[in-house]
Amino acid sequence: MFDSQIHELPICGTRQTSEPSAMPEPAQWYAIRTRGRCEKKVAAQLRDRGFEAFLPVYSELRHWSDRRKVLDLPLFPGYTFLRACVSAEIRSLVLHTAGVMNFVGSPGYPQAIPDRQIDDVQLLLAQRVAFREHAFLNAGARVRIRGGALHGMEGILVAKNSDCSLVVSVELIRRSIALRVQGYDVCPV
Repeated sequence: MFDSQIHELPICGTRQTSEPSAMPEPAQWYAIRTRGRCEKKVAAQLRDRGFEAFLPVYSELRHWSDRRKVLDLPLFPGYTFLRACVSAEIRSLVLHTAGVMNFVGSPGYPQAIPDRQIDDVQLLLAQRVAFREHAFLNAGARVRIRGGALHGMEGILVAKNSDCSLVVSVELIRRSIALRVQGYDVCPV
C-alpha cells in the first residue's frame, strides 16, 4: 500500500532567485475536490504524506429503524482543504492521492483561498456555535462581529423577518454556513 521510501517535499520559500533578499513564499490554503464520500480518506492520506489538511466536520444524530448513531459528516461535502506551497511536484503528488479529483481553480493551476475564510470556519467549529448550511450569496452587507467568543469573524449579514444571521463563506468552492447573530455586536467591514 505505502512504499517505505520517505518523499522529500520542497519546503515553502525555497524558490531559487538571483535576488538575495527574496522573501520565502508562505503556505496557502487550497480546496481539493474529492470523490463522493471520500473526504475523510483524502484528508487522512494527505496528513500521512506530511501535508497540513483540514476537513471541517459536524456531528449529526442519525436514526435508523434499529439504532441511532452520531455521525461526523463533512461540512462541505466533496471538498477537503490543503495548506501548502503548491509546486508542480506537490500538485502531482496530491492529484495521485486516492479519492482526489482535482484542485479547485483554473485548469492546471489551483486557486488559493484567503486564510481569513478558513480561519473563520475553524473558529466557528472550535467555539461549537449552532449553525446551519446556507446558500452561497454573491451580494450582501459584509460585517464583522465585535466582542464575544466570535470576535473578529467576518461574513455577510442576512435578515429574515426578525432573525439575523451571519453567513460565513468559502468563496472559491461557493459554499456557506449561517449562524444566528442575535446578541452579537456587528459592524460593517
